[in-house]
Amino acid sequence: MNQQELFVQVLGAIAVASPVVLLAVLGLTQLLNRPLSELWIVRLNQLGVVLSLFATTLVLAVMLITGERNLPIEFGNWVTIPEQAFHFHLKFVFDRLSIPFMMLSCVLCGVVGEFTRRYLHREEGFARFFLFYAIFFDGMVWSSLAGTIETLFVGWEMVGLSSALLIAYFHDRESPVRNGQRVWVIYRLSDAALLIAAITMHHMVGEGDFGGLMNSSIWPDGSVSVSSSQALLVGALLLIGAAGKSALFPFSGWLPRAMEGPTPSSAIFYGALSVHLGAYLLLRLSPLLEASVALQGLVLGLGAVSAVSGALMSRVQNDVKTSLAFASLTQVGIIVVEIGLGLRYLALIHIMGHAILRTMQLLRAPTLIRDYQDLENKIGTPLSPNSGTALGWLPKPFQRWCFRFGYERGFMDTVLQRWLVDPFVRTFRWCEGWEQLITSSLSRSEKADSEINHANAANDSPSDLPTAA
Repeated sequence: MNQQELFVQVLGAIAVASPVVLLAVLGLTQLLNRPLSELWIVRLNQLGVVLSLFATTLVLAVMLITGERNLPIEFGNWVTIPEQAFHFHLKFVFDRLSIPFMMLSCVLCGVVGEFTRRYLHREEGFARFFLFYAIFFDGMVWSSLAGTIETLFVGWEMVGLSSALLIAYFHDRESPVRNGQRVWVIYRLSDAALLIAAITMHHMVGEGDFGGLMNSSIWPDGSVSVSSSQALLVGALLLIGAAGKSALFPFSGWLPRAMEGPTPSSAIFYGALSVHLGAYLLLRLSPLLEASVALQGLVLGLGAVSAVSGALMSRVQNDVKTSLAFASLTQVGIIVVEIGLGLRYLALIHIMGHAILRTMQLLRAPTLIRDYQDLENKIGTPLSPNSGTALGWLPKPFQRWCFRFGYERGFMDTVLQRWLVDPFVRTFRWCEGWEQLITSSLSRSEKADSEINHANAANDSPSDLPTAA
């Protein structure tokens, strides 16, 4: 390893390790009941974000100077199961896709962190918020730079965990906790699909390395080393995982529930980064999508349906945060369509621009009315209302159906509850009943055997004792 490679390895390690150290410090101080002051928490958060951003920027500079397009940072196999052809290989990759997304994550996390410093000043849960925030930042760094599907899965889980915990941030009220649990259940479903995809990928190509799946090609080039049917199987599972994480159809029902958290978490999760993570996964594995026409059709259909339903739902909401969340869904659906059409750079630029715009809108949402009043005072006249949309040309019955579809949020919660959650709960309650029945039966048998043995021992014991005579 020459000096340049060693320099890049050190920079890559700093970019990955900074959020890990931040999480360890914030977690240990709370675990040991040594709470830090607000100033120290903010300073540590700023230091972690700046170090990751600075190291990533230097890696980008090295790549531009040397002309390298792919710089891997490997930490070896952490778990190996030879019989199952599985190994947990920790690998991070700096390339044309991961570096922009990583820099976007650092910048937006820094901005939202600074906003939160004033927004939650002297709040009781200030330290708790930044602990969950550190878990999220760590997960985003791991997901952005992941070079293997198992590394991606770790970051994916950290993002999901922090998201559910921040939705339930106001845990003294029932509604946030219930909504946090609901979002966590949806994440579990999509994460299970991602986990099955990871295991299937290991069985197909013998490893979880994205480079191995793409014939060691560098993004955005490459062709997959699996057949069309195998690509369809793995791609469909990944599509379910991406749909759950990005709230695509039919998982969009959890988006309004996620607005229970503080405004900074809404901005960073559902306007900026977390909602784009599913699209980022599809973008990373875009050569896989092109290996199967059916899979490509699924991606295009899912993106189009999500975009249309998001547009209908965002127009009839009565609070600004939910309306912005469904507007984000519309844009994410369009991004998925772009990925399905093979417009990879356009999709990446769309992700970055939309994330920045939506973060600004969500952070300004609490002062929206005052902003409108200031704007009207400056221009001297009231703002003109929206003159209408293309839906005005449609037949009235169809307009009413569109309104009801949007108002009821696509009936997605009802459909998922009736066709997925209820059968799942009934199945496991049936299994639990059989388990209790079998356990009770075995317990009675063991109890009866024990009583028989005890009676035999009591009958035999007098003959073993010496007689008093």
